[in-house]
Amino acid sequence: MGILSRFADIISANINALLDKAENPEKMIDEYLRRAMEDLAEVKQETAAVMAEENRCQRLWEENRKDVEKYTDLAKKALLAGNEGDARVFLQKKQELEQAGVSLEKTYQAARQNAEKMRQMHDKLTEDINTLKARRQNVKATMAVARTQEKVNRAQEAFDGAGGAIQGFARMEEKAQAMLDQANAMAELNQRPADPAAALEEKYSSGGSAAVEDELAKLKAEMGL
Repeated sequence: MGILSRFADIISANINALLDKAENPEKMIDEYLRRAMEDLAEVKQETAAVMAEENRCQRLWEENRKDVEKYTDLAKKALLAGNEGDARVFLQKKQELEQAGVSLEKTYQAARQNAEKMRQMHDKLTEDINTLKARRQNVKATMAVARTQEKVNRAQEAFDGAGGAIQGFARMEEKAQAMLDQANAMAELNQRPADPAAALEEKYSSGGSAAVEDELAKLKAEMGL
C-alpha cells in the first residue's frame, strides 16, 4: 500500500539534510511535522483495519476449533449409545472442519503477522513524531538565538562604523589645529625682519640722523636751553 512506502520514507528521512536545504527551517520543519501527522492518521486507520481483520480471522479459527471439539464429543456420545453410524457422520463432519481449520489457521497467522507489523510501524511513527516535536522546539530556539545574534552583529557593525566616524572626526580636528598652528607660526615669522643686522646697519649708517641732532643742539643753545 502507498502509505507504507511513504511511512518508510519518513522513518529513513534525514531531517538535518532537509533543514540545510530549507530557506526557513522553522516553516520547513512545521511542514514536515504536518505531513508526518497526516501520515500517522492514515497509518492508524490502516492499522485498525488490519487489526480488525486479525480479530475476524482469529474468531473464525477459534469457532472452527470449538466445532471440531463439539463433533468429537458427539461422536463419543454416539458410540456410547451404540450408534456407530451416527458416530461416523459426526467424525466425517469433524474431519471436514479440521481441513477447513488448517486454512483458517494459516489465514489467521498471516493476519496476525500483518497486524503486528502495522502496530510496530504505528508505534515507530508515533515515537518519531514525538521526537520531531522536541527537535522542532530546539530548532525554533536555535532560530531565535540566531535572529538575536544577527541583531547583535548589525548593532556591532553600526557601532564600529560610528567609532570609525568619531575617530575620523578627531583626526580632522587634530589636522585642523595643526594647520592653524602652522598658519599662526607663519604669520609670526612674517612679522619679524628678515635680517636684523641689516636693519641696525641702516639705522647707524644714515647721515640724515646726525644732521638732525646737530641742528637740534644749535636750536637749544639759541633758546638758552
